[in-house]
Amino acid sequence: MKFGIHNPSWLFGDDPYEIFEAVKQKAQWCEQHGFSWFSVMDHLIQIPGVGAPQEPFMEGWTVLAALAAVTSKIRLATLVTSVAYRNPALLAKMAAGIDIISRGRLTFGIGAGWYDQEYGQYGYVFPEKPATRIAQMAEALRLIQALWTQPRATFRGRYFRVEDALLEPKPLQKPHPPIMIGGSGEQLTLKVLAREGDACNIFGDPETVRHKFNVLRAHCDAIGRDFDTIERTNLTGLLLARNQSALTAKRERMQLGATRGNLLTVNQAIELFERYDEVGVQLCIMGIIRNDQETLELLAEEVMPRFNA
Repeated sequence: MKFGIHNPSWLFGDDPYEIFEAVKQKAQWCEQHGFSWFSVMDHLIQIPGVGAPQEPFMEGWTVLAALAAVTSKIRLATLVTSVAYRNPALLAKMAAGIDIISRGRLTFGIGAGWYDQEYGQYGYVFPEKPATRIAQMAEALRLIQALWTQPRATFRGRYFRVEDALLEPKPLQKPHPPIMIGGSGEQLTLKVLAREGDACNIFGDPETVRHKFNVLRAHCDAIGRDFDTIERTNLTGLLLARNQSALTAKRERMQLGATRGNLLTVNQAIELFERYDEVGVQLCIMGIIRNDQETLELLAEEVMPRFNA
């Protein structure tokens, strides 16, 4: 099982440049210490349960482009991009550029979108029905793959279209960068994932994840796809300490109330990841609560070696 880091918060300081410099150093540190993945949120404002609404928040794709130029091994992604925030043809062009800058290290993370307040603040139309947003995502993926793989692409859909469109240069990865679809709706999202995705990202405890994998497997079986061709990943929030007394002290010091994620000792974290491993998770992606450096160090020094032996 591999391990990755997700960057859910940009609270690194008051100076705007320091904010980017800190996330750059975080990505480089993760690369140097054996993590295989580094992702950022593709939101325009902070989301509930992670940080305050007024928290500084950098745009994900520009940050990915910068990280692509200052890292060399770690896989980069947005987790995940809302289909509504950029024209999908433009998004295909942006992603191809980042795949080239990174020398083939982009995972293309996309989802149907959900944060209606964000849509409203930035003037995007928010389709109330989840089925409409999921249909937009599925159609956008077909258009994007056409641009990535065809010399010229013509696509006329219900929501999006291109006419005899050129996209050059193509992404380095062939036939295209792996597509990660975020979300776990059993009737619609996982069905699209079985048809269009190369990787899934499932929230929840190990038993929830096991159930969702079984649903995804059934969708794959229905269309004759090999379930094992889909990379299986999980995202969770995490804060670590060496033992229970240190964890209690850290929680009090950070004044953590109703925080999304797992607050664990090292031994508890090892037990949790063993359970994820047992249900078939191949990549555990963690959002480190409050960007706690000790949690990163404990993961690299005491948790990950147990799974890489």
